[in-house]
Amino acid sequence: MTNRIAAVMAIIITALIAVDIFLNGGTVVLFLMKKLSKLINWMAFWR
Repeated sequence: MTNRIAAVMAIIITALIAVDIFLNGGTVVLFLMKKLSKLINWMAFWR
């Protein structure tokens, strides 16, 4: 992955998070972070 692709991806992710916070109060980000936390715990169990 080049630096340009990484920068574009970072800008897109930041913009999507900002839109979610502006339109939904951050509920989608909170939901995804909870699911990510559960996934990390599940993966740690199988490690």
